[in-house]
Amino acid sequence: MGRPSAPRIVAAAAVVLTLSACAGGNYRPVSDSPVRIGQPYTVRGITYAPAAAPGYDSLGYASWYGSESGNQTANGERFRADWITGAHTTLPLPTYVEVTALDTGRRIIVRINDRGPFAHGNRIIDLSRGAAEELGIKARGIAPVRVRRVEPSEKDRKRLREGKPAGALRPVPQQELQQLRARLSNRGR
Repeated sequence: MGRPSAPRIVAAAAVVLTLSACAGGNYRPVSDSPVRIGQPYTVRGITYAPAAAPGYDSLGYASWYGSESGNQTANGERFRADWITGAHTTLPLPTYVEVTALDTGRRIIVRINDRGPFAHGNRIIDLSRGAAEELGIKARGIAPVRVRRVEPSEKDRKRLREGKPAGALRPVPQQELQQLRARLSNRGR
């Protein structure tokens, strides 16, 4: 038997690539690099312009999602509903943020790897089901939050890349929490 011809090698490679795509091979591995900012895009008539935002700190509302498990996120990773991830309209992918539930002061670190929320109103982040559970807002559906960009330790980054929560954070003190609630309330006026 002779050596396989170039067309046969190419055909075999195409079959292998096709089968690997069917088995999930078309997802990007979970990684912190490269960081992607992306081009402006339009959803439901609103244009969003992704940008580097090292000082990002915003008040608004969080919602959560989880039925899309297995779909591809905006940065190419597989969405896993039980991981501590989130979606943001403009932050680079991935970005790490601290999310504070303004009702309780509870805080967690979330890895942003997707785009959203695209609902009207003051929603500033969509959390995975796992993140909503970790933050204690899953039962509410929508909750007031503070979202601020952070640079967690490599240990916490690794845990989040593996689908585990980052180390526990202390709750926000009541006085600071009252100030944040007042700021959010004043913004709505």
